[in-house]
Amino acid sequence: MGAQDTDLEAAAAAARAALVREIAESGVWDADPAWRDVFEQVPRHVFVPYYYLPKATGYQRLWREDPDPRRRARWLRGAYADEPLATRVRDGELVSSSSQPSLMARMLVELDVREGDRVLEIGAGTGYNAALLARRAGEQNVTTVDLDPEITESARRHLAAAGCRPAVVTGDGALGCPEHAPYDRIIATCALRAVPTAWPAQCRPGARVLAPLATGLILLTVRDAGHAEGRFLHTPAYFVPLRGTTRGEEPVQHIGGLPRRALADDSFRFLLALTAGRLDPHEALALWEREGRPERERFGVTVSGEHEWAWLDDPEGPYAWPLPSPADPAGPA
Repeated sequence: MGAQDTDLEAAAAAARAALVREIAESGVWDADPAWRDVFEQVPRHVFVPYYYLPKATGYQRLWREDPDPRRRARWLRGAYADEPLATRVRDGELVSSSSQPSLMARMLVELDVREGDRVLEIGAGTGYNAALLARRAGEQNVTTVDLDPEITESARRHLAAAGCRPAVVTGDGALGCPEHAPYDRIIATCALRAVPTAWPAQCRPGARVLAPLATGLILLTVRDAGHAEGRFLHTPAYFVPLRGTTRGEEPVQHIGGLPRRALADDSFRFLLALTAGRLDPHEALALWEREGRPERERFGVTVSGEHEWAWLDDPEGPYAWPLPSPADPAGPA
């Protein structure tokens, strides 16, 4: 290892320690301190040898091998900032990213992974999240899936560079990965419009499924192959959509006739996203106001066979909305 590499590793270790301290101060690991050790062990910079920063005219690329030492230092600082990083851009569109580390930490704690659990990750990204999971559950128990072969190949390289080799599979994440089932945990790192029915079917009873849905995080408990149910976490979450498409939802700022105070409220924007195409926005506003401006954790999702619906307070109550079928072209993309 050359002097430059030695200096890089020393700087990376210091930056990683600072990031871990910052996340720890939020209290996210209080319920499961073992995750702090995992984040201390896994070097994020290995998984983001380059990334993109948005500019007025597009994106600026920062990378590890930049000949300018100041830009290399800026790259390393960004790699250990508690921020999401754009890692793959095509034709000006973001198609893959490395999630905000503190959000990843919160999701992993909620997933309640234990050593020996068999885990499926939907959305390989850089491979960083798969490495964290592999440190906790054992690399032989972790599978990460992505539709894009370029993404899976780069994730595989990053994981190997970090000395970690979970299964990396190129395939449609909406179909899960039946060859490595059954799973104790499934986690998605891409936004959905509905939970694919293939996921509970590939889980053991009692398994947990955690996925971004409608700007929130839904945490389901699997009862059996055809049934799962759970509530949203309080945490907001914004991810690149499954398969990198953004179709199907109208931006809330373009919905006319709604008061600005409501459109500025995160809980109302969540309700609009959850009921998009199923509830008129003005009806959603009336519901939101009538029910005391409910936060995310009052909402939930039930999967029962081929049927799936979101609900407020009670899955059998008066406020429920069907979610798109996985076979619906407006569903998960």
